[in-house]
Amino acid sequence: MEAEFPALVSARLGDRVAAVEVFPGTLGRVRFRADAALDVFRSMRDDLAFDHLSMIGGIDWVDHREVFYVLWSDARRAYVILSTDLPAENPHIESATCIWPAANWHERETWEMVDIHFDHHPDLRHLLMPDGYVFHPLLRSFKLHEPEELEVKTRNV
Repeated sequence: MEAEFPALVSARLGDRVAAVEVFPGTLGRVRFRADAALDVFRSMRDDLAFDHLSMIGGIDWVDHREVFYVLWSDARRAYVILSTDLPAENPHIESATCIWPAANWHERETWEMVDIHFDHHPDLRHLLMPDGYVFHPLLRSFKLHEPEELEVKTRNV
């Protein structure tokens, strides 16, 4: 990890950052407050030169959910990971699409698989699963169903 990076992130983001942790192969993992998401995203792009969003994912830890963002900086030639915890009941966070347009499909997939809602997303609809599918397959509470138990609305193309 670039030695000055944790201090730089802490100075730029202040109390919006809970911790900067060592994460192999990156400049680190920045744990941030979910209610400060847009400020953190904007600062990472504009002040710290992380201009490319590579990935968004979500994890169901049963008692809470975690959403993480993998960012790349051409200037630093390095990755950083942003992550925050969300409540298991009604997990939601502000959409990153206004900062990184590439977030669009990543957020749709994360919502669909792990049921994390992205507030103000421009088009939060199914990406991988059929329209009308109400289950979230990567939730730990997801149980496989017999085909006759599923009522999935399909569209005719």
